[in-house]
Amino acid sequence: MKKLSLCIILCGLLLPGALHAQFTSTIVSGVEPQPLLAQAIRLDDALSFLGSGLSGEDAARLRMLQNNIPDAETTQQIQLILDPYCLALVDINPEGRVKVARGMAAAELVQGGWKSFLVKVHNQAGATAPLQVESASAAPRLHRSSFSARVKAENVLSPGQVANRFLELSMYRSRPLLTNLSGLKLEYAIVQIYSKDMGQREANIGFHIGQGSQDIGFRNAIDILFNCRPSVRVIFNVKDDDGAPVMASFVITDGLERITNTEELPSDYRISLARREYDTLGSPDFQWSEKYKFSIPEPVKRLKGIYPLPSRRVATSDTYPDFFFHPQVYRTDGEHVMLPSGTYDITFTRGPEYIPQTKQIVVPPEVETFEVSFQLKRWIHMASLGWYSSDHHVHAAGCSHYESPEEGVRPEHMWRQVLGEDLNVASVLTWAPCWYHQKTFFTGKVHPLSTEQNIMRYDVEVSGFPSSHAGHVCLLRLQEDDYPGTSTIEEWPSWTLPVLQWAKGQGGVVGYAHSGWGLEPVTPTDDLPNYVMPKMDGIGANEYIVTVTQDAVDFYSAGDTPAPWELNMWYHTLNTGFRTRLSGETDFPCIFDERVGMARSYARQEKNLEYDSYVEAVRAGRSYVSEGRSHIIDFFINDQELGTNDSEVSLERAQPVQITARAAAYLPLKQDETGARIASKKMYDQPYWHLERARIEETRKVPVELIVNGISVETRDIVADGEWNELSFTYPVQQSSWVALRIYPSAHTNPIFVLVDGKPIRASKRSAEWCRRAVDQCWTMKYPLIREEERAAAEATYNKAREVYDRIIRETLNN
Repeated sequence: MKKLSLCIILCGLLLPGALHAQFTSTIVSGVEPQPLLAQAIRLDDALSFLGSGLSGEDAARLRMLQNNIPDAETTQQIQLILDPYCLALVDINPEGRVKVARGMAAAELVQGGWKSFLVKVHNQAGATAPLQVESASAAPRLHRSSFSARVKAENVLSPGQVANRFLELSMYRSRPLLTNLSGLKLEYAIVQIYSKDMGQREANIGFHIGQGSQDIGFRNAIDILFNCRPSVRVIFNVKDDDGAPVMASFVITDGLERITNTEELPSDYRISLARREYDTLGSPDFQWSEKYKFSIPEPVKRLKGIYPLPSRRVATSDTYPDFFFHPQVYRTDGEHVMLPSGTYDITFTRGPEYIPQTKQIVVPPEVETFEVSFQLKRWIHMASLGWYSSDHHVHAAGCSHYESPEEGVRPEHMWRQVLGEDLNVASVLTWAPCWYHQKTFFTGKVHPLSTEQNIMRYDVEVSGFPSSHAGHVCLLRLQEDDYPGTSTIEEWPSWTLPVLQWAKGQGGVVGYAHSGWGLEPVTPTDDLPNYVMPKMDGIGANEYIVTVTQDAVDFYSAGDTPAPWELNMWYHTLNTGFRTRLSGETDFPCIFDERVGMARSYARQEKNLEYDSYVEAVRAGRSYVSEGRSHIIDFFINDQELGTNDSEVSLERAQPVQITARAAAYLPLKQDETGARIASKKMYDQPYWHLERARIEETRKVPVELIVNGISVETRDIVADGEWNELSFTYPVQQSSWVALRIYPSAHTNPIFVLVDGKPIRASKRSAEWCRRAVDQCWTMKYPLIREEERAAAEATYNKAREVYDRIIRETLNN
């Protein structure tokens, strides 16, 4: 009779709409009141923090209980207050078996937002394991790349599967709550539910305390029909610095960290993304660090409460193709984001030529639409000066991308990335992952989405192919993307020279990717140049040391591997007279998946931006590499401008030359926590190229160095306030030399070649000897992986390279 009366009282306390015939509530007796009350107070605090607090009346009633001596009546009153907020009732029997019943809370969610519910736990077993929640509706909406050329059947997700995975579930385990169950006979937990959709949606939701704890007969799960209320269509009015409509990047957060990782919760992509670090420019969840041999950055501060939730994004089926591995979304003027009512902080920007800004908005309740305006702010506009940015190495499949429900993303999805990061030229390179699907986008022409200010073209990175062990190569401006006589990847050559020559033969512009991998000196040093031999065991510009002697390489990539590793070999080959130009790349979304154009080239265009003239400017070296926060332009020696007349200055005899240029850079006036952390990182920690590394102590100054034959011979300090600085150097050239300028490691010009008395550059015998030893080391490492039928040709080419360097050593007098 007592239980019946309590049930009647409880039903009378239900919130409107909460009562349902299948809902149950059982008052648990024999519970220690003091720890239950302490936990209930913590629950109230946690629910308030999460934006789903108790009603004011219920919160007051709960706290009033603290004024009384805890007794059996206290435990009943706590349950009467909290049970109406329970979505589920979990019973753990003495054997540790879990069964679940529907609770009394109304099953109401909000589209694109989180709702927190209580879960009542009758813990007869005294279990202290973490309570876990699961649902097929919260399964991953995608299958991440397995690096396969074709997606495997078992990894394919159907459109129906993707559509039905509309939830995200998470047990709240942060303070002031405990991570695990306490072992008390009765306690409450908080389950957080995110709905991607609006309308009525049914989901089967279960609970357990570890595998094998589920009760028989599917009794550990319940079917719940949710009513998902529509959120607010927040329309973004986005204007560029000049007032024109524009695509930009937006990071939207509410500051609440709802998803946490513990030893009991596996670190899958959903958890890692919810905890994604925003300010280290690296991916803490990178699964390919061993493959690519780079370090993973440690978190500093994390983005909390990202909208739209990354783990529920699928580019191929969403209204806007937001990438699941990004905190940001890209929106142009007039587009929208669906947000529940509430307060949000929005960081918005558009690539490194812009100053990031933050705006707080309050989305009101009970409205269908809400408009907010964003005015972008540039610190520099290089395209207006005739210098256009490019990233020659981005991917639409593999690494962070998914391979299902579609094999990578589409051109129109990549296009938004290009526009949102203010990238003028993007080379989307198809490579082994999803090769046979992605190559269907190759046409041998610029993509039709291209405009006068932005160009996108599909080409090829030879990566995941038989020759990959010798170095990945980027093949730009191809007319044909299948190597002659092949129908599969496995049939391509097993070393790089044939591939390079084939691509150049059809008018391609070619170079090695992520140059520094495999070029780490075996004895650690950050010196440039250094004479320590690398192991040559990576996928960077390893075989470049050979193929450069065959005039087979147009550019050498920089910006996405540690600067000393990638620049050292380039310096040595310049010192021996070769003239390969430098070009910037990101290798998105592999080495960096933060955004496209994290390292880029800026090339000079005299007239309108055109793809052919652009890649020719890269080939000719009328360009510089930068991560976008610093720029060096109008580089002259005497009257010779970089990138014109083969960048060559002729002197009849040794004499001083006049070197001029303009440089600009931008750093915040005061170095913040993020900047200090980047500045303190080792050179082989991400981000590899960043202007904060060049900041002089706590000032706003950075050094511009004059580089002659790889040696810094003179420096001019400039203030990184965004203003242009006129630079002038006088240097006495004693022998044929190459000359460049750099802000290290943020920007590096291509070289101008100064020839004295018509003699070739033979700047350093030590460099030539280093190159000669490098050929031997490369052969030792690559020979076993070259097909037997190709080894004779490869060995002959390696021998030719040895002969070239032996001759250069004899011709070089200066160490």
